[in-house]
Amino acid sequence: MEIERKYLVTRLPDSLEQYPYHRIEQGYLCTEPVVRIRRQDEDYYLTYKSKGLMVREEYNLPLTRDAYLHLRTKTDGNLISKKRFLIPLTEQLTIELDIFDPPFAPLMMAEVEFPTEEMALNFDPPSWFGQDVTFDSRYHNSALSRQEYKSVYKNN
Repeated sequence: MEIERKYLVTRLPDSLEQYPYHRIEQGYLCTEPVVRIRRQDEDYYLTYKSKGLMVREEYNLPLTRDAYLHLRTKTDGNLISKKRFLIPLTEQLTIELDIFDPPFAPLMMAEVEFPTEEMALNFDPPSWFGQDVTFDSRYHNSALSRQEYKSVYKNN
């Protein structure tokens, strides 16, 4: 089960370069239900996500590089690439800060995954987080993959 809150980011935290990051590329084979392929650095995955906004089922299966490249040719819409910084927040929580590459730049979003729904609902975000878009399906990566880039995705 994935329990996460998602926020737009309009200003970056101080000393961002000190945090580890991943290069991510992902595409969607289906968006209802969500079936995604992802390359994270040199690891490859096939992911299924159920419907939902803050709480969803999620299953990740490993792929080989060859399987990823084969499935990549079958994705629909936009292939999404981004740099994901991993910023510790508490002992239990990590901020995943995504800085999108074109055509979605300058879009930046921060996600935080929680062990419980109660913890997610009571979350007090850092001051550098912007608008909470957890319950706005337009900001799911699967929605971005289906749409032409529009100013809607620029940080408002």
